[in-house]
Amino acid sequence: MNNHKRANLTDLEMHGDFLNRHIGSSKADIMDMLDLLDVNSLDQLIQETVPQSILVSEPLNLMPARSERETTTYLRHMRRRNKVFISMIGCGYYGTIMPSVIKRNVLENPDWYTAYTPYQAEVSQGRLEVLLAFQHMVSDLTGMQIANASLLDEGTAAAEAMAMAKRISKNSSNTFFVDANSHPQTISVLKTRAQFLNFEIILGDPLQEIGDNNFFGALIQYPTSMGRLYDLSNPISTIHEKKAIAVVATDLLALTLLKPPGEFGADIVVGNSQRFGVPMGYGGPHAAFFATRESFMRSIPGRMIGVSIDSHGKQALRMALQTREQHIRREKATSNICTAQVLLANLSALYAMYHGPGGLKAIANRVHRMTMILNLGLKKLGYTTGNEEFFDTIEI
Repeated sequence: MNNHKRANLTDLEMHGDFLNRHIGSSKADIMDMLDLLDVNSLDQLIQETVPQSILVSEPLNLMPARSERETTTYLRHMRRRNKVFISMIGCGYYGTIMPSVIKRNVLENPDWYTAYTPYQAEVSQGRLEVLLAFQHMVSDLTGMQIANASLLDEGTAAAEAMAMAKRISKNSSNTFFVDANSHPQTISVLKTRAQFLNFEIILGDPLQEIGDNNFFGALIQYPTSMGRLYDLSNPISTIHEKKAIAVVATDLLALTLLKPPGEFGADIVVGNSQRFGVPMGYGGPHAAFFATRESFMRSIPGRMIGVSIDSHGKQALRMALQTREQHIRREKATSNICTAQVLLANLSALYAMYHGPGGLKAIANRVHRMTMILNLGLKKLGYTTGNEEFFDTIEI
C-alpha cells in the first residue's frame, strides 16, 4: 500500500515557473554562490549583510507564489468585479480608439515597446522616422516651426515651458502667470516646479487680469479645462508688450478645426497627444508635445530628431542638438528630463498617419457635433451651460 500523501491540484501547480523565467539563477547556482560566500542559506546571507537597524525581524505576510496562469486567471476574475462607466472627467483625458493594426504591430510588438533611447541611429531608423513624423504633426497642428520628440505628460511639458520661458524672457520678473482655467493637474505640477525654482505663480483670467500683473511668462489653456473658447490675440499681445513669453496649452484634436496657437503669436505650445489613439490608462502614460519658434531651438527641452547624411552620403535620421541634453551638459542642460514617451509618441504619429488630415478632421467634427447635441439636449431639460463657444467640453 502506498503511504505517500496524496497530492491535490494545488500541489501539482508549477508555482516557480514565472519566477525562474525572470530570475535566471537555479537552485544549484544559488547553492554554489552560497558555498563560495561560506554561508548556508539566503536568510543567513541577509542576516550577515543587512544592518540590524533596517532589517525586518518579522516575516513578511506574503501570499503564496502563483504561476503565470494562476495569476492571469486571478486578475481576470478580479477585473470582472469592476463596474465600468462612461468617463466624463475630461481635463485632457478622453476615450479614443486605437486602430487594431497599430495595436498588433506596434503596441504589442517588443521591437517597439522594449526599445531604448535611439542613441545608435544606425539601428533605429524606423523609430526615428516615426518620431520625425510626430514632430512634423505637432508643428503642423500647432502652427509652430519646430517640435521635440515628446515629453512625459502635459503637466511636465508646461513646467518645462515655464523654465524655458525664464531662460529666454527679456522680462526680469520672477513671476509666472497661469490661466486659472487650466487643467488642475497642470496647475499642480507648475506649483511644485515653481517652488523649487523660486518662482511665484499667479492664477487668473487671461482676458481680465493678465494686464494687471508683471511676469516673465504666461500660460493660457486653449480650449480651457471647462471647454471655453476665445480669441487669444489680445492676451498674447498683452504678454508680448510686457516682453514676456506666451505659452499655450492646447488639444491636438481640437486644433484640426481651430486656429492654431502659432497664428495667434504663441512662443511655446504644449499639450498631450493621448487622444490620438492612446488609451487613458488610468491617467498615463501619454506623450506630451512641446513646440516653439525656431529662434528658441537651442533652449528647447527633450530630444529632437533631425535629418542628416550617413557615411555613404545617403539621407539618415539621428538625434539632433544633443549638446542641450543632460547626458552631455549634465547640470547645464536645458532640462533634467532624461527620458520621453517615445512609444506613445509613435502611436500618436501612426494614428495620425492612419487617419490622415481628412480623417482627423472628420473625427473632430463628429466629436464636436455630438457635444452640440448634448448641449441642446441639456438646455431642453432646463439646464444652463456655461459656454456658448466650445469644441467638446461644456460646463453645466
